[in-house]
Amino acid sequence: MQNKGITIKELTVNMGPQHPATHGVLRLVLELEGEIIKKCIPHIGYLHRGIEKLSEDLTYVQSLPLTDRVDYLSSMVNNEGFCVAIEKLMGIEVPERAKFIRTMMAEMARICSHLVWIATHALDIGAMTVFLYAMRDREELLEMFEMVTGARLTVSYPRVGGVRCDVNNRFLDKLYNFIEKFPKKVEEYETLIDRNRVWLKRTKGVGVITAQEAINWGLTGPTLRGSGVYYDVRKFFPYDAYDKVDFEVPVGKNGDVYDRYRCRMLEFRQSARIIKQCIEKLPEGPILADNALRIRMPESPLKIDKKDIIFEIYIEDKQIQEFIQKFTEVYASVEAPRGELGFYIICDDSSKPYRMRVRAPSFVHAGVLPKLCEGSLVADVIANIGSIDIVLGECDR
Repeated sequence: MQNKGITIKELTVNMGPQHPATHGVLRLVLELEGEIIKKCIPHIGYLHRGIEKLSEDLTYVQSLPLTDRVDYLSSMVNNEGFCVAIEKLMGIEVPERAKFIRTMMAEMARICSHLVWIATHALDIGAMTVFLYAMRDREELLEMFEMVTGARLTVSYPRVGGVRCDVNNRFLDKLYNFIEKFPKKVEEYETLIDRNRVWLKRTKGVGVITAQEAINWGLTGPTLRGSGVYYDVRKFFPYDAYDKVDFEVPVGKNGDVYDRYRCRMLEFRQSARIIKQCIEKLPEGPILADNALRIRMPESPLKIDKKDIIFEIYIEDKQIQEFIQKFTEVYASVEAPRGELGFYIICDDSSKPYRMRVRAPSFVHAGVLPKLCEGSLVADVIANIGSIDIVLGECDR
């Protein structure tokens, strides 16, 4: 291309996999004409850990901690999705108290995940104060996770048939107090950036995707709802206690970066609303089903030998065989912070999945980056990546 004697050549550059704004080890090959992106090719797989294949060599109970590592920013929801799939497979009915606890914990994980999203998304675009505010509030939730589960990030708390341990009044009081104050904290984030002219320039009209295009690309979660499509697994295919609480599903209009941002900001308030209802409606009763899959520890944990481990796997094997004869495959999904997280499991007559595949929303959303970026400026790539909120641990499962 020549303009007044100046020759402009097309330039191919790599963005990532070490770039801090790619939210993980993502590599984008960009073909540029000046500042305009002519072609964008995502390259994934740098973080691949083979979780799906590892699960096929472990029992269902042993596979549960692996699901924490799929999306490590919302491990509670991953555990829940895996458990919902196995419960559907085996026909296990979860006790009511466990359903409400799971729902409450899942929404805590959603808030935690969205806090990391707004912190990093705003930081990438240039708003550092939001990062400090969001990390401050996330720390409170992580401390509450630790109160119940003993862990802050990869919790392995849900069980096939319920949850590992009960919640106490001290935890519920602390969570209730946090939820009462949290909407005001969301207003603080919005005060900083919601109408900031730099923020609006970087987000309004950037990365537009129509409702029909979003559906065709298989988008889910806030990335889909930002384009005006009303779809939420919690509403259309309720699980746990989501059919017993009242909440709204925020949707956008224009399908740009700003609308996707607004959907997640409104979800903060809806998650707080769900948690409040779960605390107020929490019933008494057991937290594990009678036929729940669980490791029965020996009487003395200090005297665990190989025989005990083999015996427990044998018990689990026999327990599954009682139910597995009626079913050969199952698919179940939950509404994760990033979108629809599904587990497809093919089973035989053993206590191990014959095949397991994870429908990871980050993997699907990474594929739409060329559509969002081509024809826009290099700086808009950063805004687009932040707006679809991908986690490469999930993408490269």
